[in-house]
Amino acid sequence: MFRKIDDFLASYKQLSESTARVLATLTDESINQTVVDGHRALGQIAWHIVATIPEMMGRTGLGLSSVNEHTPPPSTASEILEGYKAASSELLTVLKSTWTDETLTEIDDMYGQKWPRGMSLAALLSHEIHHRGQMTVLMRQAGLKVPGTSGPAKEEWTQYGMEAPPY
Repeated sequence: MFRKIDDFLASYKQLSESTARVLATLTDESINQTVVDGHRALGQIAWHIVATIPEMMGRTGLGLSSVNEHTPPPSTASEILEGYKAASSELLTVLKSTWTDETLTEIDDMYGQKWPRGMSLAALLSHEIHHRGQMTVLMRQAGLKVPGTSGPAKEEWTQYGMEAPPY
């Protein structure tokens, strides 16, 4: 749970930069990659991350308008990336100008439970990280090079003058 707005802003700035790098790797062909039929495709998961920003923050009373949470996933990878950049940027801007450390203790109804806003922000980060992990598996299956998000990806170790771990 976040107790300081500046802590969230710093964490989310770093997270959103990593997520944008992942989304920038997607191609129009890859967004149709699924694990099995009947499950979300890569582009649907990516768009779910985007749409959750205004959806979840709307439950806290924070109105974000750059992305309509009810819009179906776009048909191109570039539109998904642009939507993410718009929503994540707007979130940082609006939070900076409207919330304070005290705001983080206010309670909202979140999916039938009562959460302090600092917990809602932590849940937003966890949600994004979770789905970004799902995306990286599908990206590898689609033949894409996965960028590192919390350290180097397997293909990036050599850039640091090191061999990738064997497992």
